[in-house]
Amino acid sequence: EIPDNVKEARVSELMEIQQEISFSLNESKIDKSHRIIVDRREGEFFIGRTEHDSPEVDQEVLVPAEYNMVPGNFYDIRITEAREFDLYGKPV
Repeated sequence: EIPDNVKEARVSELMEIQQEISFSLNESKIDKSHRIIVDRREGEFFIGRTEHDSPEVDQEVLVPAEYNMVPGNFYDIRITEAREFDLYGKPV
């Protein structure tokens, strides 16, 4: 039996490692174009994902709402910024 505090510490350590890996992978996408599908609008952003990503599992691509996109449609987006679990971009 492993104590709960040890389990929690291990999960935290793994999440930190995953954040570093995810950020590195996302950072490599900056200045590259990806085809995304827009899933929805949330506040000031349209939220989408690339053709290679699964909803609720992989990172999301956030595009400023000023671009007036339509959920359900595909767009070519140039990635301008990366974070651990999100990408930011603008239409090409």
